[in-house]
Amino acid sequence: MAKTDYYEVLGVAKDASERDIKKAYKRLAMKFHPDRTKGDKEKEEQFKQVKEAYEVLNDSQKRAAYDQYGHAAFEQGQGPGGFGGGADFGDIFGDVFGDIFGGGRGRGGQSRARRGADLRYNLDMSLEEAVKGKTVELKVPTYVSCEPCNGSGAKPGSSASTCSTCHGHGQVQMRQGLFAVQQTCPTCSGSGKVIKDPCNSCHGEGRVRKTKTLSAKIPAGVDTGDRIRLNGEGEAGEHGAPAGDLYVQVNVRDHDIFVRDENHLYCEVPIGFTTAALGGEIEVPTLEGKVKLKIPQETQTGKMFRLRGKGVKSVRSSVTGDLMCKVVVETPVNLTAEQRELLEKLEESMGTGKDAARYRPKEQGFFDGVKNFFDSLK
Repeated sequence: MAKTDYYEVLGVAKDASERDIKKAYKRLAMKFHPDRTKGDKEKEEQFKQVKEAYEVLNDSQKRAAYDQYGHAAFEQGQGPGGFGGGADFGDIFGDVFGDIFGGGRGRGGQSRARRGADLRYNLDMSLEEAVKGKTVELKVPTYVSCEPCNGSGAKPGSSASTCSTCHGHGQVQMRQGLFAVQQTCPTCSGSGKVIKDPCNSCHGEGRVRKTKTLSAKIPAGVDTGDRIRLNGEGEAGEHGAPAGDLYVQVNVRDHDIFVRDENHLYCEVPIGFTTAALGGEIEVPTLEGKVKLKIPQETQTGKMFRLRGKGVKSVRSSVTGDLMCKVVVETPVNLTAEQRELLEKLEESMGTGKDAARYRPKEQGFFDGVKNFFDSLK
């Protein structure tokens, strides 16, 4: 069966530059790669054609032979992979997909050291602490760099040697005809180094388990869900690799008086029946102490008073929220006989029917609305 022209497979002209060929390959490989096509045999076959075309056109010797003899240039070998040695699948895949998927190898073919894991520390704080900020002490169980070997994993006075199986690459390849499969080196587990004389303290890992104590400054204004990152305070990497980061996850406990909504604070303030009717002055709490609040006469339950600048200062700006005080009129309880008599006299003085509406307009309006509703049903 005649093979499709390699230039047509990649969709490039015959005078395309190496850069254009690589760009076309990257685009098509991303489109047809088996990890993306999930078992689509047709697309898998297209991926094989794209890879085969790239292996030839990206190699100057193979490309020259192909331009002169076409596919016949490779018929005596085992396909393009058997001509001159060239690039293999592992090299191409690592080059094109390494930065995208986080894999690949480091420069010069050396394996990348595995960075330590990131850690999370859950920190509970009171509302007062969160609003004002605080320096806290954290005790974090983690892996830290081994001091005797300075994280190398080798016994002091010795050093790790280059792995003889992968020659320091950290990966080995298994070739089967056209394709090559790249795997982590079983001898060095991908590190590219072999420790013949391991450190007695860390047993060659380069790190040991330990609970370390850290001091973290929590800025004023943090709220539940905020995260503070401490660079390099996570787990130490293996064999001297960089440490991960520590994320301090803030959780602000519920407060007995205040409810926080972003930079504003809310609270309910009970007031007496007489104060609500006649007006007066009361004390209300804030996070900085008590302040005076003037209550106008005839104040109803649910009335909201705003105290500007008595909320929380934002952790991300200089804006300070407000304190919102909702008053709740408290009905008198445990009345004496004399007090009950006084209230009854007050009720009698207000009259009934339309006369009472002057003193209790909401009550009268409600019952008028109820009457109109039932009248409309007749």
